[in-house]
Amino acid sequence: MNADEVRETLRERLASIEQRIVAACQRSRRRREDMTLVAVTKTVSAAVAALLPSLGIRDLGENRPQELWSKSAELPKDVRWHLIGHFQRNKVDRTLPLTHLIHAVDSVRLAEAISKEAVKQQRIAEVLLECNVSGEESKQGLTPNAVAEVAHKIAGLPSLRVRGLMTMAPFHDDPEQCRPVFVALRQLRDRIAPQLDSSHRFAELSMGMTNDFEVAIEEGATFIRVGTALFEGLSS
Repeated sequence: MNADEVRETLRERLASIEQRIVAACQRSRRRREDMTLVAVTKTVSAAVAALLPSLGIRDLGENRPQELWSKSAELPKDVRWHLIGHFQRNKVDRTLPLTHLIHAVDSVRLAEAISKEAVKQQRIAEVLLECNVSGEESKQGLTPNAVAEVAHKIAGLPSLRVRGLMTMAPFHDDPEQCRPVFVALRQLRDRIAPQLDSSHRFAELSMGMTNDFEVAIEEGATFIRVGTALFEGLSS
């Protein structure tokens, strides 16, 4: 495909995804403006990712800090980058200035490293705690029983705001099978939020991907992370 064909394909796919988002919001009596679509660009080049802002999508997600560094150098400065994958402490200094929201904080040590660097850079770092609700060994994240303790430990760190929780549900052909995971994450957020200082605005839920984002929306997602439905077949 040439650039015009890729743009048109993305436009059509975005329109279809938007229809699904709006329908899910209507079913759950939620406002569309309370939902953010994060386009996960890990499988496509910077040239493809760069088409998204002109189509109204400025929230882009990357799994690997190195890819985020590379793409952010080529895309407009008003893109809001989301780091959604595993994050190592030795990459905090270079990643933090580029990142709007870090979705996958899974330890006190990582939070401390982010806080220390945020103080040094004189900025506020906004993070989500990653929770392995399903208990799958292949997934990163805190256990549900550990999330509250970690949230309390890091809530007092300087220049850090704990905005909510993130999870990945197991893949199922039937997305309804993912609903209990999303319900559990929402309930966990609702238990923890009143215990934290209001400055953290502990309200966000990052959950739901291509195969299950409609169910995630129905159960309270505020960020959905969509890659395959947008970019399948658009590798360059």
